Amino acid sequence: MSGSGKGDDLKGVIDHLGFVQVDSVNTVARAHHMILASRRQSYRPKHLKQLLEKDRRLFEHWTHDASVIPMEFYPHWKLKFARDGERLRTRWSDWQRHEFLHKLDEVLDQIARNGPVSSGDIGQDEVRTNGGWWDWHPSKTALEYLWRTGALAVSARNGFQKVYDLTERVIPEAHSKASADTEETIDWACREALTRLGFGTSGELAAFFGLITPQEARDWCERQKQTGEIEEVLIEGSDGKPPRKAFAFPDLPERALLLEPSPGKVRILSPFDPMLRDRKRAERLFNFFYRIEIFVPEPQRTYGYYVFPVMEGERLIGRIDMKALRSEGQLQITGYWPEPGIRLTSARQKKLESELQRMARFCETGAVTFAENWQKAVD
Repeated sequence: MSGSGKGDDLKGVIDHLGFVQVDSVNTVARAHHMILASRRQSYRPKHLKQLLEKDRRLFEHWTHDASVIPMEFYPHWKLKFARDGERLRTRWSDWQRHEFLHKLDEVLDQIARNGPVSSGDIGQDEVRTNGGWWDWHPSKTALEYLWRTGALAVSARNGFQKVYDLTERVIPEAHSKASADTEETIDWACREALTRLGFGTSGELAAFFGLITPQEARDWCERQKQTGEIEEVLIEGSDGKPPRKAFAFPDLPERALLLEPSPGKVRILSPFDPMLRDRKRAERLFNFFYRIEIFVPEPQRTYGYYVFPVMEGERLIGRIDMKALRSEGQLQITGYWPEPGIRLTSARQKKLESELQRMARFCETGAVTFAENWQKAVD
C-alpha cells in the first residue's frame, strides 16, 4: 500500500500486474480504479489518466477483456491484431447482420482528416438502436474492428466512452515500429505469465494475456520442461481436492521463502481483481466461490447485484454489497457475508470499517452508512 500511486510508482504497479482490466460498472468505482486503489492508498483516477492519455506509457487493448497494458508490451499485441483480423472479419459479418467492411476506408479517412472520434461521431446517416454490441451500426462496427486489428488506438476516454485515433498518433514510434515474430511472442507471453502467476497450467499461461493458443502454450511448456527451464510441481489447493499438476520456474521455493507475509489489513477488492479474474483458480487456491449476479433476477440472487470480495492479509474472508450514493454523499453498506468459519470479531469489524472509510474517501462520498441488519448470517 505504500507508494505515491502515480507516475513511476503507478507504472511499476501495472508492470507488476501485467495489465489492469477495464470495466464500466460504477457501483462504487470502476474496476480498474479499484484494482489500483487496493494496492496504493494514494491512488486517484487522474493518475491513471496521466499515464495513459498524456504520458503514453500505457495503451488500452484486449487481453481476455479490455485492459490497460504497459506500452512496452505493444509489439507483442501485433500477433493478436493479425489473428483477430482474420477471426472477426467473418464473425462480425455474421453477427452484425450487415456488411461493415466497406466502411473501413471511410472511417479511417474521416479520422485522418478530422482527428479523433468516438462512436457517436461517425455513421450519422445509419440506423441506430439502444441495443448492445449486436446492434452496432456499420460504422461503429468498422471503428471497433480497426481498433481490434491495430489500425486505430484508443487515445482517451470521455467518461467511459472510447475516443479513437490513428495508431501512429497515439503509440510512440519506438513501440509501434518494433516487431516480434510469433515464436518470440509465444515465449514472451508464457514467461511473463508464469512470472506473475508463480505457477500455472499451460491453459492458465495461455489465458493470462490472451495472446496465444492453448496448444502453443502446451508446446512451450513441453519444450521448456525438456530443457529444464521449468519443472512440474504439485499444488495443493484449499478446496480439499487432490494436488494439481502445474508448471513453475525451478527457483519457485526460494522465491516463495523470500516473500514477506502480507499484513493483516482488510482490503475490499474489485470483482475483476487479478487475484479473482480466473474464478476456477481462485476457488482452488482460496476455496472462494465467486460469481457476479448482475444478470441474475433479484429474487434469485445469493448475495447482491455487484458484491465485492473482502480480503484480510492473504485470506478471503467475505463479500460486501455496497454502493456509492454520490448525490447523497454516502457509501451505503447493504450487507456483509462472512465466509464459512470466519467471525466478524470486534477487531475484524474495526479493520473492515476502517477500509470502508478509506473507500468512501476514494470515491468522494464522505459518510459510510449501514443498512439495518447489514451483518448477514451464512447458512
